[in-house]
Amino acid sequence: MLKSIQNQMVFLKQCRQRHETTGSIIASSRFLAKAITRFLADRSDEPICVLECGPGTGAFTNRIVRILKPGDVFDLVEVNQSFVEVLQQRFVSEEAWRAVRELSNIHETPLQDFESVESYDFIISGLPLNNFPPDLVSTIMDTYFRLLKPTGTLSYFEYMLIRPIRKSVSRGAGGRRIREVDAVLQPHLQQCRVARDNVFLNTPPAWVQHLKLNPETAD
Repeated sequence: MLKSIQNQMVFLKQCRQRHETTGSIIASSRFLAKAITRFLADRSDEPICVLECGPGTGAFTNRIVRILKPGDVFDLVEVNQSFVEVLQQRFVSEEAWRAVRELSNIHETPLQDFESVESYDFIISGLPLNNFPPDLVSTIMDTYFRLLKPTGTLSYFEYMLIRPIRKSVSRGAGGRRIREVDAVLQPHLQQCRVARDNVFLNTPPAWVQHLKLNPETAD
């Protein structure tokens, strides 16, 4: 419990200092973590490659490590040094994390600069896309699909109704930015989305978007 509170305090501090890359003042709930990993949880017994983007203090990671099996590859890409330090400590101090430590690699770099010899069966992203400039959102989406296997699944979340509301009511540069972000995301959602989960037990409530390069391969 104490460690969880300490992690939340780190998250809160980083939100105050770097809100544009954190996106919320409260770490994601276990209900959101369960929703965003539901395709991963249905994995086969064959070894898989998993990429987590923007893990923060590990709200989603804490569920992912319990799904991994020997032979898997788990890469985490996090740009915030304070969060990287929390993640490193959790891989040392928490039993479920220690069990997959040898499978896991933390990369302290922006996602768009991340290079990998692997392609991924599952990409789980906590990046707050609605906070970013539209050009960066476009680059990040291109990076997701560059790293994803043809049969892989990308799962990311956004806070429920935030983008539609802000698109309608925001004015000036802020309104223009969110409308341009929406214009980047909508074609991907229309062409690639295979499922959307509504998660009300989160602060704020969230949508989880699940995408595949080839939606016809979805079960």
